[in-house]
Amino acid sequence: MREKSYKIKDSCEKDIAKIIDDDNLLLMHMTLTKGTGLPEHFSNSNVYMIIVKGILTIKLAEQEEKEYGQRDIVNIPYNIKMNINNFNDEILEFFVIKAPNPKNYIGN
Repeated sequence: MREKSYKIKDSCEKDIAKIIDDDNLLLMHMTLTKGTGLPEHFSNSNVYMIIVKGILTIKLAEQEEKEYGQRDIVNIPYNIKMNINNFNDEILEFFVIKAPNPKNYIGN
């Protein structure tokens, strides 16, 4: 068998899981409950966030907060300060793709 298979956990609680961490990319699956978020940090690669359900609230650098919902894809360039939160009742579920994998990004 040449292909690889990965399982994604279904969660109703805050959960951050690495699904794929290889030379090409880092793929993470995240669920955030109301009032939870990620620590403010700088993007360490090209980041793509794919929202599966809920509403993602994001603040990039000095911009105003913006909201993105189900089926939206948000691209964040390298080295941008970001703040990610779920301020809504519904669970926020999204995937984060970092390509190239930060461990191989030339800017790091």
